[in-house]
Amino acid sequence: MNQAVREVLSEALPELKDPRIGFVTLTGVETSPDLRQARVYVSVLGSERARVATLQGLAAAHGVLQARVGRELRLKRTPQLTFEYDDAVEHGIRMTKLIEELAPDDG
Repeated sequence: MNQAVREVLSEALPELKDPRIGFVTLTGVETSPDLRQARVYVSVLGSERARVATLQGLAAAHGVLQARVGRELRLKRTPQLTFEYDDAVEHGIRMTKLIEELAPDDG
């Protein structure tokens, strides 16, 4: 179910017209066992301000996105979507930079 919700949302996000929503990538979805809730994890390219604005835009669009999930997946109960920032990508980039700084230069 997580993958199915993720696919529907991945198709729907680029169609949103909210100017607050920047370059966003869905990194994962976790639905509760009873399908009442779905946490949608996103990564946002840009500054802290862009991240906050994007999360606000996604929260405002949750009704439209939720309706699309229900319509496309034909669910009896459509999960309530909540969007959370996934800092895993940011953490990975930071770790890569640290490793590069610590690694001896082979050149």
